[in-house]
Amino acid sequence: MKEIKFNLDENPFINFLSARYSMSAKINVEKLWKWCHENNKSFFIMSLGCLMNAVNSVPELKRRIINGKAIEHDYLDGVSPIMDEGNKIYREMRVKTPQEFNDILKWHDYIKDYSKNILSGKEEGFTIEMEKRDLENIANFSCIPWVDFDMITNCVLSGNQIQPLITWGKVNEKYEMSISITVSHIFVNGRELGYFYENAQKEFDKF
Repeated sequence: MKEIKFNLDENPFINFLSARYSMSAKINVEKLWKWCHENNKSFFIMSLGCLMNAVNSVPELKRRIINGKAIEHDYLDGVSPIMDEGNKIYREMRVKTPQEFNDILKWHDYIKDYSKNILSGKEEGFTIEMEKRDLENIANFSCIPWVDFDMITNCVLSGNQIQPLITWGKVNEKYEMSISITVSHIFVNGRELGYFYENAQKEFDKF
């Protein structure tokens, strides 16, 4: 990470009761949906990869406040809840970015094996306390595949919490999927959210 020139004292949102806000929008995922079914790949895993790439493409989403200074991470890992097929075991995993792999299919298999190992108890899941997560180079991702939602709210741990929260839902009959992102207005404005959705659509269209 690196310290950036950013005047926190003069930021209009720094003293708000909460600088957190959310946006939800639908993107078309037909290409990836069909590719996953034709190639026997997990749509959840591949969607996670696309969204991680989209988050990491926007510098403002990688910014934090640490020890009173504005910093920008080189990249953000992904943290996501996972469940077993019976929905009885719930864990969290922290995963590397797809960019660390030369082949997206190798990244897919890494996530598939890693999540199985966590759910079976072979490997530890992600267990850092909520209060300390802003100190980590992570973004939180969560899938709600049972609901084609229009909007969603998130719990607010702290008004000045920075970590982005990304949630995606069920794919509807038009191959549209809602994606919600919660960010801090201290660093992220509407234009940056526009870049996130534009880049997310490009990621899902690659296949």
